[in-house]
This record gives sequence, C-alpha cells and structure tokens, in this order.
Amino acid sequence: MIRLFKVYYPVRTLILLTGEALVIWTSFWLGTVLQFREDSFLVLNFEYGYLKILLVTAFVLVCSHWFDLYDTTRVNARGELYFRLLMVPGLLALALAGTERLFPRVTPGNGAFLMGLIILTFALVLWRTGYTWLAQQPYLRERVYVLGTGARAQRLVTGLRNRLDLGISVVGWTGDLGPNASREDAANHILEMSGRRLHRVIVAMPDRRGSLPVQELLKLRLEGVKVEDATSWLEKISGRIEIDNLYPSWIIFAEGFRFNAGSMVLRRMISLSVSLFGLVLALPVIPFVILAIKLDSPGPVLYRQRRVGRNGVCFYISKFRTMRQDAESVTGPTWAGQNDPRVTKVGKFLRTSRLDEIPQLWNVLRGDMGFIGPRPERPEFVEWLTKEIPYYGVRHVIRPGVTGWAQVRYKYGNTVEDAKEKLQYDLFYIKNMSLGLDLLIIFDTIKIVVLGRGAH
Repeated sequence: MIRLFKVYYPVRTLILLTGEALVIWTSFWLGTVLQFREDSFLVLNFEYGYLKILLVTAFVLVCSHWFDLYDTTRVNARGELYFRLLMVPGLLALALAGTERLFPRVTPGNGAFLMGLIILTFALVLWRTGYTWLAQQPYLRERVYVLGTGARAQRLVTGLRNRLDLGISVVGWTGDLGPNASREDAANHILEMSGRRLHRVIVAMPDRRGSLPVQELLKLRLEGVKVEDATSWLEKISGRIEIDNLYPSWIIFAEGFRFNAGSMVLRRMISLSVSLFGLVLALPVIPFVILAIKLDSPGPVLYRQRRVGRNGVCFYISKFRTMRQDAESVTGPTWAGQNDPRVTKVGKFLRTSRLDEIPQLWNVLRGDMGFIGPRPERPEFVEWLTKEIPYYGVRHVIRPGVTGWAQVRYKYGNTVEDAKEKLQYDLFYIKNMSLGLDLLIIFDTIKIVVLGRGAH
C-alpha cells in the first residue's frame, strides 16, 4: 500500500487511476488528431488543446470517483460497474455540450470532442475488462498469513478477503486450526505456510505473553517475510483505529498524534478562509432557506444547542431548525433516527443537502469549531459515551468540526455502536492530521452534498 495525505491506498487502485487517466487523455488526443489531421499540431500547441484535454481528463476522473468507480467496497458487481462506467461519458457529453455554448473557447472542437467521446466509451470498457482480468491473476497477489484466533483476527481475515483491490490472498490463519490451538500448533502452521511463498505475517493476538511463536517469526523475518501488527494493518485498510484491544502504549509510541504550533496555526487560517468563502457562497441561498422554514412549520429559524468542544469546554452551536419546535419535550435529549417523525418536510431536505449546517460557519469564525474535526456532541451524550466507550475523551483534544473524516467515511448513526465506529475514524484523523487529509475531506464532503448523501 502507498501512503498519500497520511492515508493508505492500495497500489492497484493507484495503477487503475493512473491507467484510466492515460486512457482518457489518449482518447481525446487521438480524437483531436483524427479530426484535424495535419493541423492537429497547431490546435494542440497553440489553441490550448493539451490544456483542454487535461481539463476533460480531470473532469472524467472526478465523475468516476463520485460514481465510486475506484471503490470496490461500494461497486463490486460487474453489471453495476459497467453501467456506472458508461454513465461517465454520458455525463461528460452533457457537461461539455453546456460548456460549449457558454464558453466555446474552453472545450475541444465539436468534431474532436465527438470523436474522442466515441473512442473513450470503448476504451474505458476495454481498459476495465483488461485490468479486472489482470488483477484476478493469482501470481500477482501478495500471500498473507494471519496469526491469531480471536474476533479481531476474524475481522482482519474477512476484511482482507473482501477487499479485492488490495491484491492480497490470505493463504491461512491460526483460526483454521480451531479455537483451542496451542502455541506449538500455531508455530508449526506458520512454518508449513512459509513453504507456500509467504510474503507477510500479520499478528492479531490479543495477549502475546508466552503465546507468541517468537523464534518462528524471527526465522521468517530473517528470510524476508514481513511481520506486522494487526492494529497498524487494520488502520491501513479501513482508515480507522480499532479500539478493541488497543493499549494506551500504542497511542503513546505510535507515529502521529503530534500537534505542533505551526501546523495548528495554518489549519486555523485554512478553517477561517474556507468558512468565509462558504458564507459568501451561501448568502444567496440563506433567504430562501429562512422563507422555507417559516412557511413549513411554526417556530424560530435557528436553534442553539450546547455542545462539547476542545478540552471539554462547552459552547452553543447554531443550526437551521429541521425539527418541529417541541421535538424533545417528551423524550428529552435523543439522537435523530431513520425517517424520524420529528423532522419537518423542509428539514429533511436541509439535512440531506447539509444546508442546515451553514450557521455553524459562524461558530468556526468565533473559534468554537474548526472547519474539519470530530463532530461536537451534546454534554448529555458525552457523559454517557465516555463511560461506555474507551478513549472517547481523546476526540476532544482538537476543535470539533463542521465536517470530518467520520462524516465522509461512515453513515449517520444513532446508537452506541455507531458512536464507537465514528470514534475510531476520529482517532485516525487526530493521529494523521495533515493539510492533504483536510483537502481530501473537503473534496469528499462536496461529493456528499452534491449527491445528497446527508444525515437523516
């Protein structure tokens, strides 16, 4: 796996992305050459032809990402893959047709564009078919053994086998021997598997004292087999830090969890800039939101609620009201649920589009929040969840955010288990905070807003 922006990506995904970019670029380059023939050199070099093709390539890659074409966990059925793949040229045709009317100098010529689009449609299908066939070849897969028999080892094995994009083949794990396997059984099993061209051993044992086959692992390590800890590997493949069997010593000695003054000042400046820009963009929309809320249900347009911020300090958050005025008069503090009857008709749209979050940009300017960080929770929930979930208080070491890693990677949740899952994503963000990761979160947040994948 390759680390970009403090996030690990499978090498195969990057190969797929790079190959697809070359296919798109070549398709429109070839379309331009076939259309203009001997004049293509002038068109490409003196009429911004290369720049136009580059912009089209970037647009197609963004659309493919938004259609989850690089995420095998979302799209793994071949029929759905090709259906979404063919939607991309169609969307590109609509986008460039509209752009051609408004900004004719920005797009390729009509003939070159049409030629390139035809080539692209066939080239994408051929490229994906060839890539899929190549990725399925067993000799190109890394052979891994998982040492452990507990629930965490089982999750790791299942995760590795379900992630075809990782290019990993689990040749065995200690669980194959049964739940009562001894240390000697595990040691013999590892040595047996090492004869099958083993590349990596991932250790997923909750208690290693006296049960870890040290000599056998040392022998494999000196033979060139990689030996890694399950916590680090689960972090790589899932983008979260699992808190089950997580020891404080791991947090103390792990790379990350560093907050130097310079980077924090830079993050604050970026939060202020993005929030100001967001408020300016939202100004034309705000009057219509206010009018819709007033016409839909009686009550104030805004509501304020206490939330827990950095270092456990409480502040009042502002949001556009999406529920009826007496939403918690009977139940008291409670999470919103799926198809919650307390949510108004306008409120449902505001939640899905995330427009209800606009007033929180003021909280960012005030310094209560950052633009990116763990979502702030209510004091009643924090007190309860701190008792139920280990390490829950760690999420309060930085400012809460309008959006965050948990929000772009996990669904809306209203249970303790959901809160635990989101905490694991929050811990990953706190450990790996960087400008690149922030930009990635902003990019994915835009995707969620545009596609309407908001909260309940």
